[in-house]
Amino acid sequence: MSDLPSHRDVVIVGGGAAGLAAARQLTAAGTEVLLLEAGPRLGGRIATDTVDGFRLDRGFQVVNTGYPALSDFIDLPALDLRLFDHGLLIADDRGRHLLADPRHRLSLPALRQLPVPLTGLVTLALLSARLGYGDARKLKAEPETTAAAYLSGRLDAATVRTLVEPFLAGVFGDQPLLTSSRVMTMIWRSFVRGRVGVPAAGIGTLIEVLARPLPPGTVRLNTPVLAVDGQRVQTAEGTVQARAVIVATDPAAAAGLLPGLAVPAQRVLVTSYHAADEPPADRPVLLLDGTGRSGIANSVVLSLAAPGYAPPGRHLIATTAPAEADLDEPALRRHLADLYGRPTRGWEHLATVRAEPGLVTAPPPQGRLRKPVRLTDTLFVAGDHRDTPSLQGALVSGRRAARAVLRELGLPVAAPATAAGSPPHPPAPA
Repeated sequence: MSDLPSHRDVVIVGGGAAGLAAARQLTAAGTEVLLLEAGPRLGGRIATDTVDGFRLDRGFQVVNTGYPALSDFIDLPALDLRLFDHGLLIADDRGRHLLADPRHRLSLPALRQLPVPLTGLVTLALLSARLGYGDARKLKAEPETTAAAYLSGRLDAATVRTLVEPFLAGVFGDQPLLTSSRVMTMIWRSFVRGRVGVPAAGIGTLIEVLARPLPPGTVRLNTPVLAVDGQRVQTAEGTVQARAVIVATDPAAAAGLLPGLAVPAQRVLVTSYHAADEPPADRPVLLLDGTGRSGIANSVVLSLAAPGYAPPGRHLIATTAPAEADLDEPALRRHLADLYGRPTRGWEHLATVRAEPGLVTAPPPQGRLRKPVRLTDTLFVAGDHRDTPSLQGALVSGRRAARAVLRELGLPVAAPATAAGSPPHPPAPA
C-alpha cells in the first residue's frame, strides 16, 4: 500500500533549485508542503558523481557569490567554497596571457602582451565597473537589444571576439551574443560583484545545503507526476489533493504538464573531464581560446582550486564547449595541447558529460526579466525559464512562486532560514 499522502497545502513538482527554493519559502511560512521528484535524487543536473576517486560534476558548474539570492537560501560557509583566481588566461598563437582583475593584480607589461588593444582593456574595465556597481534599476531601464549590438557600441571588435564572446559561451552556450542585452548585463554584474568557485566536495553540495532545512517528510523521490489537474496531482501511486500546485521542472517537462506553456529553446554544453599526473597550469584560472578556432568555451584545472576533486597525486581538468562544436575526444585533446602549451598524450579521459536538458536561451525581448509565475488561482510555475537563465534565476523564481501562493492562500510571507538557522537579512521584494 502506498504511503503517498492524500492531501497537502501545496504540492511542488520538481526537486531542482527552483522547487527547493519554493519549498523553503513555503515551509518557513508554516505550510504543509509535499515536493515530488521523479528521479532518485534532488537537484536535477546540479549533481556530482564519483569516478575512480574523481568528483565529476554534471557538467562544468560554478557557484557565483555575486548572485544576490544565494545567501537568502544557502549557508555559504557550509559549501566550503574553493575559489578560482579572479581573472582569465587567454591563449593565442603567441602564447598564454593572464588578464587579472585590476582590483587584485595589475601589470601593465602583461596587459600589453594581450591580443587586444590596451584601449580595449581600459574600456572593458570601465564597462565592467559600470555594470557591476551602477544602479541596477537604470541598467534594466536601458533599451534592450542583443548582446552583440550592445557590445558593438561600447567595445572594439577584437576585445569582444577574443575575450567577451569566449567567456559568454561558457555561460550561455553557442552564439552567446544573441542573448538579450538585459540578461547579459545582469549576469555580467554578478561576475563583477562576486567570486566564482566550486564546493570542496562537488557542486552537489549546493543541493544538499539547500534542502537541509526542510522538515522531514517534505520530499518524496522516485515519484514521477503524470498529470496536474486543477488542485489534483496525479502519480502512478495515487492522487494528491492540494490548495495550490507549483510546477518547477525544466521547460519541456513543465509544458507537458501545463499545455500552452511556452517552451524556450535550450543550448547544451558538453564538458570533458581528463585526469593528469601533472597540472597543465599553475593556477586555478579559466583558460579561453583567444583565436576562436578550437570551439572550446573554457578549460580549468579544477583540482588546483579544490584538491578534493582528484585523488592524491592526480589532477582533474574540465573542458567545456557548446554541443554545436561537435568535438570528439582526440580532437579536443589536440586543441588543449595547443591552448595549454603542454603535452596531453598522457592524459586519461574520464568522462564526457552533456548538460541536458540544456541552458535556457534568452534572446530579446526579455522585458523586465521576470515572466509570470501565477497561471491560475491554484496553479503556479517556477524555474530559471521564468527569470534569468542561472542559479540566481532558479532561486528567485522559486521564491516568487511561493510568495504568490502565500498571497493566494492569505498567509504571511516569512523569510526562509538559511541552513545556519536564521535569515541573513530581510527578504527582498518578490
